[in-house]
Parts: sequence; C-alpha cells; structure tokens
Amino acid sequence: MLAIQNPIPMKSFFLTTLLCLAIISCLIAQDNGRIIIDIPTNQKPWNNLEWNNGTDNFQFAIVTDRTGGHRPGVFLDGIKKLNLLQPEFVMSVGDLIEGYTEDTTILNTEWKEFMGFIDHLEAPFFYVPGNHDITNKVMEDKWKEIFGVTYYHFKYKDVLFLCLNSEDNYRGAGKGTIDYEQYAYIKKTLDENRDVRHTLVFLHQPLWIQSDTKRWNDVIALLEDRPHHVFAGHYHRYWKTEQNNGKYIALATTGGGSRLRGAAYGEFDHVVWVTMTDEGPILANLLLEGIWDENVVTQEIVDLVRNRPFPVQIPPIYVSDKKQLAMAAEIRVTNDSDLPMKVKLEGINHQDIFYRMDDSILEVSPNSVEVIPLSISNVKMKDISSLSPIEIRVEVTYEKEEQPDVVMHQTLYYLPQYKYEMINPEKKIKVDGMLDEWTSEWISLDTRYMSRNPFYYNGEEDFSMQFATAYDEDYVYVGVKVSDDDWYRNGESAHWTQDVIIVGLDARPLSISEKNNGYGRNREWLSLLLTMNEEKALYESNDLPEGILHKVNVNGQTATAEMAIPISYLNKMQQQNWKNVRIGIGYYDFDEGGEERNDHMWFPAWTTAETIHGSGMMFKK
Repeated sequence: MLAIQNPIPMKSFFLTTLLCLAIISCLIAQDNGRIIIDIPTNQKPWNNLEWNNGTDNFQFAIVTDRTGGHRPGVFLDGIKKLNLLQPEFVMSVGDLIEGYTEDTTILNTEWKEFMGFIDHLEAPFFYVPGNHDITNKVMEDKWKEIFGVTYYHFKYKDVLFLCLNSEDNYRGAGKGTIDYEQYAYIKKTLDENRDVRHTLVFLHQPLWIQSDTKRWNDVIALLEDRPHHVFAGHYHRYWKTEQNNGKYIALATTGGGSRLRGAAYGEFDHVVWVTMTDEGPILANLLLEGIWDENVVTQEIVDLVRNRPFPVQIPPIYVSDKKQLAMAAEIRVTNDSDLPMKVKLEGINHQDIFYRMDDSILEVSPNSVEVIPLSISNVKMKDISSLSPIEIRVEVTYEKEEQPDVVMHQTLYYLPQYKYEMINPEKKIKVDGMLDEWTSEWISLDTRYMSRNPFYYNGEEDFSMQFATAYDEDYVYVGVKVSDDDWYRNGESAHWTQDVIIVGLDARPLSISEKNNGYGRNREWLSLLLTMNEEKALYESNDLPEGILHKVNVNGQTATAEMAIPISYLNKMQQQNWKNVRIGIGYYDFDEGGEERNDHMWFPAWTTAETIHGSGMMFKK
C-alpha cells in the first residue's frame, strides 16, 4: 500500500501534471535531439523533432586558386571567414604559391608566406599541388621536402578523399596529366575502397576538358560505377557539369587573378562549404556577396553567357586624322538566345569627348539584333590617341519564366582608333638589338594606363619606353627603347616576376583580332615576354611559332630590343596575304629589389576588363 502523508492541493496537482508532461516532452526531445524544451501545452511551436544531425554527417570547406596573378589579402580573408564557419577540415585544389621558378630561395620565401596564412586557420588543411606549385623537378622536390608526397588519400566517416597531382609531367597550364604510376595508385586505392558511401576527388587542372591527359580517361572509367564528385581549379571560372554518373566542378578563385565579372561568368572569390549527408554532398558557394548553391553556374548558363560574346558591342572605327572632330559609331545589341532580353545603358561623363546614344533602355526579342547610333565629338580637338576611353555601363537581363533571371553587368571602354600604318623601310632591319636601321615613328608610353603603385613611379627618370613597328617581305618587326633606373633581373625566376618587355601580337583577321578578349594566349595570339637577361630572355620560346627572332642590349640605364615575327605566321593566321596586325605593348617595372612593381601599358591589356577593342591595330601600308 502507498501512503500519501501530504495530499497535494488541486491547483498544485494541476501544475504538477503540466510539469510531468513537460518533463516527458523534454525527455523525448532529449532522446531525439539532445535538447531540453519546456512547453506546457499539447500544441507545439515546431513541425517535428526529427533532428538534422545524422551521426555520419559532417561539414568541411574547399579553397581554390590563390595564385596565378594573386590579389593580396583575399586568401587570408577567406581563411578568416572559414574560422567563423568552423569547418571540420579544409581541402585545397592547388596553386597555393606563384612558383614557376627553380630558385629555392624564392620557393622557400613563398612557401613560408603561405604557411603563415595556414597558421591562422583553426582546422586541418589538406594540400593539393597545382601548376604554380609544381612546374619542374626543383619545385617537386621542394613539395616533397615539405609535404612528403604529391598524391594521397584518406577516408573519413566512410567517405574516400582522393587527392591527386595533375602536374606529374611538369607540362604546365592547360596540359595536366595523370601518369602511369599515379594511375596505378588510384586504381589500387579505389579497389581497396569499393564500398565507401561516396568518393571525392581533388586535383588542380580540370582534366575532363583537356586533351592528351595520359591516364585520366582511365581514371574516369574507374569512377563511373560509384557515386563521386570531382573538384578542380586552374581556370579561375566556376562551372559544374554532370557526367560519368558524377558531378565535375571547376571552382573559381580564392584570391587568384580574375576579372570578377560576377556569377553569370563564374568569376568570383569564394570558398565552398560542403555538408556530407547519406545522399551525398550538399554544396554552398560562399561568396563575399552572399551564399550560392552548387548551381551558381550550370552548363545551361555557360552556354548562355560564357560560350558567346558579350551581347553589347561597339565595333571599332579607325580614323586617319588624329584630331578628327566628329565621328560616328554604333552600339550593336545581339540577342542570339531564345529568351527575351532587356538592356540598360548608362554613359559616364567624359571631360574631353561629347557623345550621345539614341536609346539607353531597350528590349531585344529572341534571335534579333538592335543597332543604336553613337555620335562622338572630339570637342577639344585633342590627339585621340592620347585620350582616355569613354565608359558605358551595361546591364543585360535574360528573362526566364520559372527560374531567376540571368543578369550580367559589364563596362564597355571605347575610343575611336587612329589608323596606324606600318612602313616597309628601305634598309633591311637586322635583329641585333641596336636599332640603327629604324626609320619608323617612335610611340611613347604615357601614364594613362599605369597600374599598381603610383607612389613608386617618379617620372621619366624612373622609367620611360618607346616602341616602333616595321615590316618587310620576311618579318614584322617590333623595336623597343627602355630607360629604367633600377633593373631587376633574375634568370631563375618567372618572366613576369622581373623587369620584362611585353609584346602582344594578334595576327588573326581584323574582325577577330580587334575583339581579342585575352583568351587563347600563345595559341590564337602571341604573348611575347622579353626580360633583360642574356640567356633565356624570351618566355616559352619553345612553344612559340618557329622563326621568331629577338635580341636585347642593356647599356647602363638604357636597354634596346628587337623582335621579328615571320610573315609566314601572319599569312597563316589570316589565311591570305596579311593586311593588318594588332600590337599590344607594355612593361613590368620592378623596384625595391623586386618588392614593388608598376605596370606600364600603351593601351589596357587585352586580358583585362578595361580592354579597348581595336586598340593598337596596325595596317600594312
């Protein structure tokens, strides 16, 4: 018999009953989600207590290219943001240092700097090599000295992480491989881990879009019968494809060189947040501007945006009078998609040029073209080759019915171009770097397009440069005069990390070369980098067309240089006797022992967002 010595009053009994219900509710909640909830009602302010905390779930992050034209501060900012998110660990896809050198002093300095970034990270970090990390045996030996191996794997909560080396043949950018020894390792690893719930592959170069990759296609065959994701970097542009029963994702940048034109182009700085579930990984692209899922750029958007020219263009016009007053151009808006398109144009005021557009807002039907007249007045009658370009901001919106609109922004930089004519001198030019035979007009670089740090430019006593062009029946010639108060030369270092003359040469037909957007370097157009070194002065000379001649002479604070490009190359690129060639000229000037660099350009580089179509076009006289 249970005796109750102190009966509970009715009010207290009611409260006690509610408390018991609350305790039962709390215990149930504790069993399911390890949480205490004190709610005294039968109705509950939640939908269910099926907690999203599977015991096999975990979260990690991926960082992508830091280098290849790194922008200081971005990668470290990404590390700090990861510390706020607290991933269990962080993966990488290579290009961690600038590299491209056999100088171990430089390599030690660059790796020390990178390790300093990782010292700030509050999670394990897994290293994967890129072409900037391993391009030669010296760099591979340094990698092994620091990290032991160039490819490896590990398993975490029954998920296989396969970290590969796409640089095992030292072939550089766009030429990645998986060679036989590494393939054997991959096959053995996959054979021994057949029953993992998911396989995640990390490498630097997206070999699935490259050719001559040795055993990579065999690796794809091994992956086909298992759920898998493959992550890479290298091209500094994000896009996802689905193939081979897996998802293949090229990541954008975490500080590497980028035009940063936004999500539609896949050009942004990000880290990838991965939540591993029973159904596979869920990806969130964490951008500085916000959070996007893995469909931030799909193949559909790539086809819509990236695989076609920007829909708003201003075709170049060429004038023979440097001080011409009135000029007429046109803005061409092309919608070659099946979607309606809206366009907004905003012209920025110019201090020397008056210009007018007939329309600023328009709708363009699918598969149609609109032409907007653009009138330009050189109101101050200045030399147009000395003027800065006009700027027109453009917003293009593709309207989709059941999905978010695709919106693109771009600034068009436009300037009517003086029609430079290339002469055929009476006396044949000898490529000896002496410039004795030159009778062409010399063109000086000014400070309009100087970039980097203006505080390290002290006028012409610091740096000045002139160039000229000419041709004969055998070659097109470029002559250069440089004055520099502080030569920085290092034959063991990458060409772009020391004083270097830059010559871009696009020999394709006019309609193509005038719109050069920087892609296809040394395949569709030439990028000739010439240092002040006595040996190996010309960058990647073995990969350039045969017959290119070059010579540099340095005398005190003055250097003279000559290059000759075979006419046969120009004729081949234009598929006829050549009529024109586009020339881009610049110089990287390093001071302070290589610590500070200024870029001096005749016109903005074709690889930049500020490029001016048609700039530097030379016509055969």
